[in-house]
Amino acid sequence: MIIRDLRVMRGPNYWSIRRHKLIWMVLDLEELEDRPTNLIEGFRARLESMFPSLYGHRCSVGKPGGFFERVDEGTWMGHVVEHLALEIQSLAGMDTGFGRTRGTGKKGEYNVVFSYVEEKVGEYAAKAAVDIARALVEGKSYNLDRDIQNMREIREEYRLGPSTGSIVDAAVARGIPWVRLNRHSLVQLGYGAYQQRIQATQTGKTSSVAVEIACDKEETKNLLENMGIPVPKGQIVRSLEGLEEAVGRLGYPLVTKPLDGNHGKGATTNLRNWEEAVTGFHAAKEYGRSVIVERFIKGYDHRLLVIDYKFVAAARRTPAMVVGNGNHTIRQLIDAVNHDPRRGYGHEKVLTQIKVDSYTLNILEDKGLTLDSVLPLGEGLPLKPTANISTGGTSEDVTDVVHPYNIFMAERIARIIGLDICGIDVMTPNISDPVVDNGGAVLEVNAAPGFRMHLEPATGLPRNVADPVIDMLFPPGSKSRIPIIAVTGTNGKTTTTRLMAHLVKTMGYKVGYTTTDGIYIQNRMMERGDCTGPWSAEFVLKDPTVNFAVLETARGGMLKSGLGFQNCDIAIVTNVAADHLGLKGINTLEDLAKVKAVLPESVFEHGYAILNADDDLVYDMRKNIKCNIGLFSLDEHNPRIEAHIKNNGLAAVAENGYVTIMKGSWKLRVNKVASIPLTFGGRAVFNIQNTLPCILAGFIQGFKVEDMRLALETFIPSPAQTPGRMNLFRFREFEVMIDYAHNPHGFRAIGEFLSKVDASPKVGIIAGVGDRRDEDIMELGQISAGMFDEIIIRQDKNLRGRTEEALIDLLKQGIGKVDGQKKLTIIPQERQAIDYAMKSAVKGSFIVICSDVVPDALNQIMAYKEAEEREVSGFV
Repeated sequence: MIIRDLRVMRGPNYWSIRRHKLIWMVLDLEELEDRPTNLIEGFRARLESMFPSLYGHRCSVGKPGGFFERVDEGTWMGHVVEHLALEIQSLAGMDTGFGRTRGTGKKGEYNVVFSYVEEKVGEYAAKAAVDIARALVEGKSYNLDRDIQNMREIREEYRLGPSTGSIVDAAVARGIPWVRLNRHSLVQLGYGAYQQRIQATQTGKTSSVAVEIACDKEETKNLLENMGIPVPKGQIVRSLEGLEEAVGRLGYPLVTKPLDGNHGKGATTNLRNWEEAVTGFHAAKEYGRSVIVERFIKGYDHRLLVIDYKFVAAARRTPAMVVGNGNHTIRQLIDAVNHDPRRGYGHEKVLTQIKVDSYTLNILEDKGLTLDSVLPLGEGLPLKPTANISTGGTSEDVTDVVHPYNIFMAERIARIIGLDICGIDVMTPNISDPVVDNGGAVLEVNAAPGFRMHLEPATGLPRNVADPVIDMLFPPGSKSRIPIIAVTGTNGKTTTTRLMAHLVKTMGYKVGYTTTDGIYIQNRMMERGDCTGPWSAEFVLKDPTVNFAVLETARGGMLKSGLGFQNCDIAIVTNVAADHLGLKGINTLEDLAKVKAVLPESVFEHGYAILNADDDLVYDMRKNIKCNIGLFSLDEHNPRIEAHIKNNGLAAVAENGYVTIMKGSWKLRVNKVASIPLTFGGRAVFNIQNTLPCILAGFIQGFKVEDMRLALETFIPSPAQTPGRMNLFRFREFEVMIDYAHNPHGFRAIGEFLSKVDASPKVGIIAGVGDRRDEDIMELGQISAGMFDEIIIRQDKNLRGRTEEALIDLLKQGIGKVDGQKKLTIIPQERQAIDYAMKSAVKGSFIVICSDVVPDALNQIMAYKEAEEREVSGFV
């Protein structure tokens, strides 16, 4: 049993539109294909012994114990691996339950798909599940506890922290998209020009000056003291001599903490003698050169949270501690506390397990205790110097009992420091009394305060402290999304994308778009190459200068990772034709149509899916779509169009020499076909077809007809605007056209255009694509033989698993089926093939270069063109 491929889905995908977070692996069962579970002696017993909780898996039986019934009946190991991967994630504290296992079409090979909570944990679970299944089959022991702990540690390393996660959840609840910008806590909320950023609980609006002040404890204290806020007396020291001076001036008890620390790191409280003071000094020095020594204020530790300068929550915090019972040791008491089901590893539960660390051991040593000491009945023992939740402390919500003066003080402190999100630490005997009256004091002001104590207090009411952050970043009426138009299909999607982007730009938007040749921001290429996957889409959506996105979306990216966005406003599907079949389990046109359908199925309910009514597979996509539907056709009398507009639907058609919008009984003629350069005077029928969804999308977006007309007339097919898409070069005695056509449908479109071109001979430079099926490569040869008088066979740079000889032979077979006498030349290198065609071109000929490296071919032809122009002008 071996994993042949493993992919992480992060957006809407082939396996599920709504479950974005999926692991997809191709699992080869090898010899286990012939050994279903009922033929493996003792398998069921070993499985149930190791995973009794699998009883809860209903499987297709639909009842508890259903999966075990399937095991008894006999199911294949891919199915078992799916359930194991889900169960071990749940055992590690990440409940998830979606899974599918389907054959790939190859004997013994299965697509195993299951959901995950954390991506890296999902990948680990896939591999671990295979190892566990193998051990169960072989009857070998397996260390499951190690896997569970590893997954918990991976989750804590890669997950968003509870504070960041709560803000993201609040954003998602309001329909605001988000993108994680690094592996830590930097997150983008919203898209493009409307984005806001957070890092933990700091925002893009947080003042850097305020953060700097808050991180300087002494500066903070001076500011507050000067504004009448009660703070503990203290001073900054850098040496033991300075510490001695501070002790003499302030007296005991004391607190030591680093000058620029946060989250309680390096802080030690209630120091009552010189030895303890020295220990606290050295603990603080680990986090900075300067140490604050302050008078210890007696009372309870409280955190007041202020967001957007308004008080939102308060919590009373207690350090990790145990209470003696007169029988058990301190070690046993800690173990008992950690058995509280509310405590977990890291941030997985409301409370964190207590770990014995150097702080704990120092506290015990100072009190003359060890972990084996027994505390008297009822005696409490703090185990940490601070009340942080992340070190095992607890919190009690006290929001409703905070005295109005203390609320006023907290909001005023936030203004004094200038923090939009502010955590204020107050030590006071009673938060219900004014701090100025009961001897309390403000200890610290924290930038990026943790939310966990408020979201999940050990006692008291949980407080939704994330919503106020979203209210601040996205006030009512503000935008968080930019319009997204996404384009997919087998052919025409790049030209459609570029034309659509041109329309959008003409309307005054700052558009970002992706294509097979690169990523463009406001018509400037940012990245070169095939950029039609999710990473490229995110590139555009992360750009803060973009307020409109047009995204070419190819099958490869959808299969590899899913879409790079959850929803779009408009999806255009140009067509579905044979290409890439036999790859990644996509073996039929119906399979390919299902992949392409991911895009229209991801459209917002209020948005539009624009479908090709002339293509049966594309038209059938409407059955699973929940948004509005627009259709386009080259035939206004297409029965599908007539039925659609009769029901008040929108359509775009070619009629009487115009591209026209139709709805009900009315027509809105946008422009004459002959006036649209992209159509080459109407000869390039496929570009008429590419124009139709663009004008329909523009109409849906509210673009004015006269503006769209201008855009259509200024979109010139050229190396600049449509590189590799019917780029025509007129030389003195012949013409050359470069096109990216690489599949049968694209070749037929070129053939239809050539049939309207008055030229002879027509010469084609073609190649086979190595990762296509034999029949697809042969079909390219057949089509070429029908449209070219002469054929030059070259080879792609990347042969994709085949040899030159094999590709050439398949093309020759296809050509031979149509015309065994066709003039044929074989020149493997594309550059040499182009040189041969150019140098041997006769008057009146028309050369078509079907190129896979379009920039190189364009540069080569433009060099010939420049040389001819120099010769004509007399400059050599």
